[in-house]
Amino acid sequence: MISRRKVLLSGAAAAGTFIVGYALWPSGRIGRADRLAAKPGERFLAYWIKIADDDIVTVVIPHCDMGTGIFTALLQMAAEELGADWDKTRAETAPPDPLFANGALVEGFALGQASMTRDSIPAFLQGSVFAAGNRLAQFMDIQVTGGSSAVRTTGVYGVRIAAAAAREMLIAAAADRLKAPLDAFYTEGSQVIHKPSGQRFRFGELAAAAARYRPSSHPALKPRSEYTLVGRDIPRIDIPAKVNGATQYGIDVQVPGMQYAAIKISPIFGGKLISVNDASIAGNPGIKKVIKLEDAVIVVADRFWRAQRAADTLEPVFGDAGNAAVSSTSIRERHLEALNRQPIKHEFSVGAGAKALQNQALVERVYQVPYLAHAAMEPVNATALYQSAGTLEVWAGSQDGLGARAFCAKTAKLHLDQVIFHLMPSGGAFGRRLPGLWNFLAYAVQAAVALPDTPVKLIFTRDQDLRHDYYRPNVTSRFKATRSADGTPSAWVNEYTTDNGSNAEAHIVYEVPNQAYGAVKVVTPVPVGPWRSVESSWHGFFVESFIDELAHEAGRDPLEYRRALLKRKPRHLAALELAVQKAGWGEPLAPRRARGIAMVECFGTIVVDVAEVEVSDEGTLKVHRITSAVDCGMAVNPDGFKAQIEGAIVFGLSAALYGEITLGGGAVEQQNFPNYPLVRLADCPAIEVHVIESDAPLGGGGEPGTPPVAPAITNAIFAATGIRIRELPINKHSLKKGA
Repeated sequence: MISRRKVLLSGAAAAGTFIVGYALWPSGRIGRADRLAAKPGERFLAYWIKIADDDIVTVVIPHCDMGTGIFTALLQMAAEELGADWDKTRAETAPPDPLFANGALVEGFALGQASMTRDSIPAFLQGSVFAAGNRLAQFMDIQVTGGSSAVRTTGVYGVRIAAAAAREMLIAAAADRLKAPLDAFYTEGSQVIHKPSGQRFRFGELAAAAARYRPSSHPALKPRSEYTLVGRDIPRIDIPAKVNGATQYGIDVQVPGMQYAAIKISPIFGGKLISVNDASIAGNPGIKKVIKLEDAVIVVADRFWRAQRAADTLEPVFGDAGNAAVSSTSIRERHLEALNRQPIKHEFSVGAGAKALQNQALVERVYQVPYLAHAAMEPVNATALYQSAGTLEVWAGSQDGLGARAFCAKTAKLHLDQVIFHLMPSGGAFGRRLPGLWNFLAYAVQAAVALPDTPVKLIFTRDQDLRHDYYRPNVTSRFKATRSADGTPSAWVNEYTTDNGSNAEAHIVYEVPNQAYGAVKVVTPVPVGPWRSVESSWHGFFVESFIDELAHEAGRDPLEYRRALLKRKPRHLAALELAVQKAGWGEPLAPRRARGIAMVECFGTIVVDVAEVEVSDEGTLKVHRITSAVDCGMAVNPDGFKAQIEGAIVFGLSAALYGEITLGGGAVEQQNFPNYPLVRLADCPAIEVHVIESDAPLGGGGEPGTPPVAPAITNAIFAATGIRIRELPINKHSLKKGA
């Protein structure tokens, strides 16, 4: 086992150490950094970048690896600003330590909420903003991976800035050697080069001298016109190890003396454990302990199958917490009742708002989406070792390594310094491993505490992963609109149910003079949490379905109708035009074969999808092709970015066609992929992704590809059959001709 003190930072006073950015940190952190160890020959640059004697540049990334390719993209951004040789760059996961809390993420999120960029802040204040972000990130234990934030926040506000500051310091060291002006130097190929003489200095040989210079909090950044690495299709650095099996996920963890834990959790949400039949497993070989918790029972054994079989044999009895009558039908009724009977305050309005509906002919529609599970290929799991001396060590995948470490410490009633957390790559996540969704960590730590000095690996089976998830919310939305003489909406009102509060994602990009939005909270016992693209995943379906319906009500082509509402939105129009051009919109198709269109902007990225579908007379649906046009400002790694959009399309396709978590008797009814199916290879359409370069700030890549998929397909189904689908998933509806 590796000690927490054997990871990263070398002492700032050690000879040759290269530290950038420490001047922006609270002074106490400098001393703490001095006490931490680093690999021999490596010199650190803030908590982002380190330079070794052999010129290897390593970017220390405060995110988890869950297959999104962000390590490659962030490494490209750093290498670009440094002028490093790509073959001499590496990336590592930052340790879950407060020293590596992601202040850049906080800074980027705060500026995004205020519709600002770093350039909006005066240069003399940028260091203060960075320091404030760091302090808040430390206080909140933030190392989050989610919200399509890695490139557009950590990259833009952290890695790129640190790398540019390091470049300036390396140049200053070279300039001092030759007693030449700074502007006589440039960096390339991991060298600082003197332009007049051609004399070159390696990064590694300059690092010690460069450490004497104070880093700038607002270094000069390379203009896009000079990029040589950013914007290139560079192979992802994580792929070889994943292809050859070298990558170790949480479920692969092996620790000497490890035991296995199987768990039975109350199937009814909120239910408490009443009893177990301990006698039923008396004398069973390999059983180490039965652990009774408030809402679950855990069996620890020397083999997972033994633990699982014993847990089933215990036949635990749980209370129902008054939720035994909860069902999908009753929840649906709650949502409709909330919309129809509760007063709804319109928290955001444009123009006359809802008043513009008065004395006008209304178009009114109601849409609904179900609960959805994350269904990552690697079910959640964690391995924990609690030492009777009062320490805890945990191995698990998490979308916030530092936050997970703090959570485990709190669960075990230990101080953070008593806990080591090994952040493992995740075999999929999509939000499931975010803060607040860590029931698997809680159970693993409780099992370890109950069995001191023994490593315990707890694994959720697929059944448990589906039945004890934190689900994408069930949401219902009611739209009302009035139309102008040309058929475009003159008033637009959207009232929707929510599990917590209003959603900015409900607001439309279309130009409608009068708008109003209101949310009404519906309380259910079902645990909910972020799911890929979060609120945009349902509001995208609602809005793009309703706008399509309005177009057909007006007798107008859905493409032309959208064009009319986007006259002052050049980015959206450009994406729209590219998508329809590449998809062949308007070209004739066979009967019961048609195209549908949808456009959603989220996480700073605009995505337009055109779906081409065919519905047989018997009602069989075939999605033949999805053409996507995407404006993310700029793709750092276009091939990796396209892969993210493609993956998000497949993810959204599964949800649109089949995705539904249903409840009966207060419990989830789905148990495995046979009744929670995902798209198989034979059913996957041809996918084309076209990336648009624009001058917009960098947008996200992991999430924006999901929201337009469902409405593009359902709009195409309507065009092919005349059947309008307002409730997902699609397989709930008969598409048979004449139905």
